[in-house]
Amino acid sequence: MKSKQSWQDPSRYVRQIHVEESCMDLPYTKQILERAGLPVTVIPDRAEPSGVEGDYPANLLNGKRHLLLCKNRGHFFKPCPGTREYRCCDYQVLNIGMGCPMDCVYCILQAYLNKPWLSFFVNTADLFNEMETAFSHEPERFFRVGTGEFTDSMGLDRITRLSPQLVEFMATRKRAVLELKTKSGVIDHLEGLDHNGRTVVAWSLNSTRVMQKEEIRTATLDERLAAAARCARWGYKLAFHFDPIILHDGWEDGYRETITRLFRAVPAEQIVWISLGALRYLPALKTIGTGRFPHSRIFYQEFIEGLDNKKRYFRPQRVELYRHIYSLLQKMAAPETCIYFCMESDEIWQEVMGYLPEEKGGIPEMLDRTVR
Repeated sequence: MKSKQSWQDPSRYVRQIHVEESCMDLPYTKQILERAGLPVTVIPDRAEPSGVEGDYPANLLNGKRHLLLCKNRGHFFKPCPGTREYRCCDYQVLNIGMGCPMDCVYCILQAYLNKPWLSFFVNTADLFNEMETAFSHEPERFFRVGTGEFTDSMGLDRITRLSPQLVEFMATRKRAVLELKTKSGVIDHLEGLDHNGRTVVAWSLNSTRVMQKEEIRTATLDERLAAAARCARWGYKLAFHFDPIILHDGWEDGYRETITRLFRAVPAEQIVWISLGALRYLPALKTIGTGRFPHSRIFYQEFIEGLDNKKRYFRPQRVELYRHIYSLLQKMAAPETCIYFCMESDEIWQEVMGYLPEEKGGIPEMLDRTVR
């Protein structure tokens, strides 16, 4: 169960910072260390931090207390790793780091990554150069860019302060938009920025029961909605993600409550998109999740293997979940808000929404229209 302590800012779980030797002299590294005020260990490049004993994933709880500041020696900017068997939204991932100080029972990163500590990439000059090159190479393309694929966009932002840099960089891009997706309430340093409407601030939402039991060290629903309301007052566009939608006792009322509270808290006309996605996971995640979180029951329902080799609810169950939530959203959302499925089949689109994405230009075009 989640502690009664507020976890609006999950970076406070970090207790030790490790820095690759070649990164110590970077001005950005020095700024992060000064803001964090935590013990620092300098390690050789490509070395592993000390103090995280045991085998993965049993050492994840302790590992999330350790933050490694290092270089990204691969690509920062790449397409979302969707699968061709289900409808993808053509999202572009900006990889700012690996791992998250929060600890959601269903988090796919537990099975996708194999290192217990958090990593954050400090060679940001390379990051911005890579984005600039990508935008210049395809000047007619519209880019939707997000930092929340391999980490939470704002989970470490109190000490890294990367998001304000990204917001100001994207403000001058006419054919790109940035999405900052989070389960935190860390948004104070987004105030007063000249974002020019090119940044969407987004929150993952769920029923309060799921948030309390399955989303450890995350902001409460009240805290997330209060943060969203502040961002709306600062002129940011908003987005929300009901993903993963989880079957549980009282799920109908649980999702109704969350959706009702959402539209009471923020202006509907500032929400550009809302995604829906039912629980799905790599088979390895069940072993990891049940071992780390024996109190959770979410993996003990019936699942089938989808076309992408992930476990999914049976199609009739997914349709029932989606129809209920979609009908609630349709009643409250603004006509311009794009409500869409993340990684679902044509059959689900047709059964629940009554049309196929191609009839409206495809998912990427549907989303792009809302922010152009």
